[in-house]
Amino acid sequence: MFLGEYEYSMDERGRVAVPARFRDEFKAGLVLARGLDRCITAYSPEGWQRLTGRLESLSFTQADVRRVQRAVYGGAYEAELDRQGRVLLPTALRNYAEIRQGVVIVGMNDHLELWDAEHWEAELAALDTQTPEIAERLHG
Repeated sequence: MFLGEYEYSMDERGRVAVPARFRDEFKAGLVLARGLDRCITAYSPEGWQRLTGRLESLSFTQADVRRVQRAVYGGAYEAELDRQGRVLLPTALRNYAEIRQGVVIVGMNDHLELWDAEHWEAELAALDTQTPEIAERLHG
């Protein structure tokens, strides 16, 4: 289970460290993809298979399904951790998430999200004001 929030800096080559406590989950590699909220998602191979299984169960005859599949598969990259536990973020994903240097890695139970530090601050501000109302809508 991935939990917590971790701050890192991306190096000049586009690499960022994965929190040490999560590295064992990615020994077999990881899949990086465009997140839905201008972030990068990171899945273990098993987690990616669960996600793609759900996507493949949807009807490909629906245009919205095909578009979501294009967004997910077209923006996904296989990656590996280096000896120091870093992952190279592909340029296309860095540009999509607008990651410049500061990176916040957020545990999302079955995957990680990698955010530009400034964008994460904005997301936290929105969460602070909107979470009670969202929770109420989801509950009722």
